[in-house]
Amino acid sequence: MNLSKKGLSISPSSTLAIDAKAKKMKAEGLDVIGFGAGEPDFDTPEHIKKAAIAAIEGGFTKYTPASGILDLKKAICDKFKQDNGLDYTPAQIVVSNGAKHSLVNTFQAICNPGDEVIIPAPYWVSYPEMVKMADAVPVFVPTTEESGFKFTAEQIKAALTPKTKAIIINSPSNPTGMIYSQAELAEIADLAVAHGLFIVSDEIYEKLIYDGYKHVSIASINDKIKQQTIIVNGVSKTYAMTGWRIGYTASSPEIAKIMSNMQSHATSNPNSIAQKAALAAISGDQGIVATMVAAFIERRNYMVKKINSIPGLSCVTPNGAFYVMMNISQLIGSEVAGRKINGSDDFADVLLEKVQVALVPGSGFGIDSHVRLSYATSLENITKGLERIEALLKK
Repeated sequence: MNLSKKGLSISPSSTLAIDAKAKKMKAEGLDVIGFGAGEPDFDTPEHIKKAAIAAIEGGFTKYTPASGILDLKKAICDKFKQDNGLDYTPAQIVVSNGAKHSLVNTFQAICNPGDEVIIPAPYWVSYPEMVKMADAVPVFVPTTEESGFKFTAEQIKAALTPKTKAIIINSPSNPTGMIYSQAELAEIADLAVAHGLFIVSDEIYEKLIYDGYKHVSIASINDKIKQQTIIVNGVSKTYAMTGWRIGYTASSPEIAKIMSNMQSHATSNPNSIAQKAALAAISGDQGIVATMVAAFIERRNYMVKKINSIPGLSCVTPNGAFYVMMNISQLIGSEVAGRKINGSDDFADVLLEKVQVALVPGSGFGIDSHVRLSYATSLENITKGLERIEALLKK
């Protein structure tokens, strides 16, 4: 059979694959410590769940407008004004089935075949695949620990071609947890405006920030860059609502209209019940955010200190999200448990097989010298998992 060449070129999500494998091993009775999942281990707050139940009991179970209900879009506009100092109208908001869906909509709306999208590496595993799904070409700009895993306007400028269409900014970042400052964003904004480039600003982790750092949306730098920016956000990470699948974008009315039209054919609308839950999340009690941030700081601090105490391993301290990129470059070329470590995939396989610790190879993020660990799991699990890694390496 002659199947879609584009479809065959799309790789599965390595983060979801690792998480699925770990859950399968747990179901088989193995004591697996999972560092793979990118979701808070907190329960969705009660007032959000009650809003969903009320929606069901009230019969709010039918189709909604393709781009989301008006009340939710108004609440999102209020959120942008309060949190980011940005003015949007409901016509500029498109609510989708998770921030992933929002990103897919974004690239479908702005890209034509052969367009290039600049992506800093390490990158979230889905960015390149989403770009390819839009018939565009991902262009990677490598970053280093020394640069805080952030690219500069000069690096972006060096990667520009006549085909460049957009630049992806992810701050706080998955997988590195690093945050761009206002000054860094201003330089990138000036470059984007000068060259007429779109900015796709993934801000899904904006509330999960530590050590006095502040989230700045690049769209707030000036009105010109705001017109060229598509902000992507959602409720999954901030409110422990990963399974509810509600994300949203803010963009120019023209781009929002394209995304709304596409979504009307692709999914009809976001889940009606989950939209009511998202409305309660965004406009209601924000207490869960402070609770999660306090827990994540404690877990992060332990994880960073422990990793840096293990010979052969190291990491830098992330400022946001809930991930640590662990540097394994000292182990590459050596043997661990009788197996030669040629890269992050080998290291991840050995850990899962020998000590039942699941983490995500850096190869999926464009950096084979590192692996990603999530600290969105209990301190007990973090302690146990890192002790297993330490014991294996000592052997």
